[in-house]
Amino acid sequence: MSKRAVYTDKAPKPRPVYNQAIVANGFVFCSGQLPKDLSGKLVEGTVQDRTHQCIANLRAVLEAAGSSLDKVVEVNVFLSDIADFASMNEVYSHYWGDVKPART
Repeated sequence: MSKRAVYTDKAPKPRPVYNQAIVANGFVFCSGQLPKDLSGKLVEGTVQDRTHQCIANLRAVLEAAGSSLDKVVEVNVFLSDIADFASMNEVYSHYWGDVKPART
């Protein structure tokens, strides 16, 4: 199996123990994206602001891997407060068309 690490300076730096993504046999496996800006600082504001940042970071990593959001087949979402679920979904729904990724 061939695999390569993906790194872009258009997303926050990963910790030294993992990569932003790995491309293996034509598939892109992305590490989780936190709502951090390029300096590594957590974005302040609403859950919508943080959701936009997470997806912007994911988009940058996918593009560095030669892929894009429209090719994503699965997304895992982690929220620190379930009360933010509806607000996160408002933003999330704008990034994918009719065929949305499977999601946990």
